[in-house]
Amino acid sequence: MGKIIAVANQKGGVGKTTTAINLAASLAALEYKTLLVDADPQANATSGLGFDPASITASIYECMVEEAKVEDIILVSPNLEFLHLIPSHIDLVGAEVEMINLPDREEKMREVLAPLRNTYDFIIIDCSPSLGLITVNSLTAADSVAIPVQCEYFALEGLGKLLNTIKIIQSRLNTELAIEGILLTMYDVRLRLSNQVVEEVKTHFQQMVFDTIIPRNVKLSESPSFGIPAILHDAESKGALSYLNLAREIAEKNSVALAK
Repeated sequence: MGKIIAVANQKGGVGKTTTAINLAASLAALEYKTLLVDADPQANATSGLGFDPASITASIYECMVEEAKVEDIILVSPNLEFLHLIPSHIDLVGAEVEMINLPDREEKMREVLAPLRNTYDFIIIDCSPSLGLITVNSLTAADSVAIPVQCEYFALEGLGKLLNTIKIIQSRLNTELAIEGILLTMYDVRLRLSNQVVEEVKTHFQQMVFDTIIPRNVKLSESPSFGIPAILHDAESKGALSYLNLAREIAEKNSVALAK
């Protein structure tokens, strides 16, 4: 039975979509059947895998609001055999308004993903940078949440708010929701500030912090413009190798046998 991991942080610019794309691609490169769910109306995860959001006719929106069959909208990555995508579309912006009066409105994504659990080893959800109804749906559907945190001065700002939201969801909607880990991103070894943030986060959160730290890396920044994850853009780059290490760390943590 597959594990559903939401990648969430309501603070923008922390490497959330970069993490979702490259973690999913790295798991697929290790030959785990992986599904990336783009739950962000900006659809950056969709375009980051080479699909044009403007040409998407059916997305996660149709599944949650109009009850379209999820099997009909799954896209297969042209470059990674084990990577599939549920795309997003700008229409997802309106989903929150349309869902307000629906019964069990927080459960819609869980209902969509439930039949897919036995098909995939990992389902990665790229959440929007807000704590709105779509993100609440994502956290309700997930088994765990991975939280990217930028190695900069305001790193811990907003993290407390997100952790409080997670506690509310744990108490009311998803008692099984766990924290997969806090992921330090955009690390610059040359900056004393980056090292201070790493120490501060590890002191505060200890075992909750992933061993893998994601560095600032040009190839990570470039790859979305080519519509491919970093592992296909430059497999030897520090960014690609770091996400491969993260994928191995998550697989080991969840006792999933590593592919050879």
